Amino acid sequence: MTMVNGFTATDAEHLSQEERGLIARRDQTLGPAYRLFYERPLHIVKGEGVWLYDADGKRYLDAYNNVASIGHCNPHVVNAICEQVKVLNTHTRYLHEGILNYADKLLATFPSYLNHVMFTCTGSEANDLALRIAKQYTGGTGVIVTELAYHGITDLVSAVSPSLGAGVELGTFVRKVRAPDAYRLGVENVARVFVEDVRAAIDDMRANGIKPAAILFDGIFASDGVLSDPAGFAKDAITLAKQEGLLYIADEVQSGFGRTGSHLWGFQRHGVEPDIVTMGKPMGNGQPIAAAVMRSDVVEEFGRTARYFNTFGGNPVSCAAANAVLDVIQNEGLLRNCASVGAYLKAGIEELAKRYEVIGDVRGAGLFLGVELVSDRSTKTPDADATRQVVNGLRERGVLISSAGPMENILKVRPQLIFQRAQADIFIETLDSVLGDLK
Repeated sequence: MTMVNGFTATDAEHLSQEERGLIARRDQTLGPAYRLFYERPLHIVKGEGVWLYDADGKRYLDAYNNVASIGHCNPHVVNAICEQVKVLNTHTRYLHEGILNYADKLLATFPSYLNHVMFTCTGSEANDLALRIAKQYTGGTGVIVTELAYHGITDLVSAVSPSLGAGVELGTFVRKVRAPDAYRLGVENVARVFVEDVRAAIDDMRANGIKPAAILFDGIFASDGVLSDPAGFAKDAITLAKQEGLLYIADEVQSGFGRTGSHLWGFQRHGVEPDIVTMGKPMGNGQPIAAAVMRSDVVEEFGRTARYFNTFGGNPVSCAAANAVLDVIQNEGLLRNCASVGAYLKAGIEELAKRYEVIGDVRGAGLFLGVELVSDRSTKTPDADATRQVVNGLRERGVLISSAGPMENILKVRPQLIFQRAQADIFIETLDSVLGDLK
């Protein structure tokens, strides 16, 4: 199976002997399941701020990496990790202030009814844990997701991740609903279609003897094509699901920690109240840490009947890193910067759309944007070939993004929260150049 914006063996002829050698070593030692980005994969050896450097010293503007969201090798995070690792790193079955101090700080960013946090190492584990808790609480198994959702790679969570492709079997307990695509459905229809689809999914589960347990959504529907508006469109569907006894799990692995600009958490843009919130990726700026935040009553029975232990989840070093990340976001005005620079970047791309017919839609929130490329604006015909050309053309000119969506025709633009207007200008100028060279 190929991957969106993925390297394939047919691209190897364009690579140097050294690059082909590294790929051969990967295949030999890591096996066939791993994938690389770009027609010419990058050999990255260093990161600093918004820049990545390859083995030849060439630097790339990183407008995609959502792990190091406050900048590669952020000094505050690096120092926190180094200081803690010199003292202690162990599991959570001993008393330690670090995990508690961070838990208090993290929970303070949520509505007060979300008052428990459980730590994991990855977003996949956090979503897996959330689904286990939801099944225990509701007594059901059914899960509702969007058409091309991605929620992780454990056995349970891959079964609710249709974006992994036909080679990963979707669970029989899963029902898919249409992604909230305002460009194709019409802004005025998004909320209605969403609630109708959720109603139909619940009814179909029950008709097939499946008791519903949860509705699981990523706050910006990243894999579905970066779908953000109109803000609030999900409210009626979530309300219906909760009335029908389902828990709402808000997957904030990609949209959380200020990424959407207006709020720290993506679900807050829609005015909804999740029962469980999951998070990961940018939480430790590269240090593995993730979590599930939830209502205390939701986890009460699970806690009585199933012991929870995660050897590295919430270890002192990871909590020190995560604590430093939250400090930087809150103390250095990154939420405000994300909103301001994100709006500037989006406006710049919208200006390009006035000159390039291939740009059908520009959408997103904060520093998480989607740019849909089409071969015909009137019919909105997806142009995956142009998308591949643009992504790889940007890579050749030193700017990194990726692509997304069911038709592989959406530019996925996701700069770090520290992006400045000067870097947004570099992005816009480079995109202008690449679009001008399209075949």
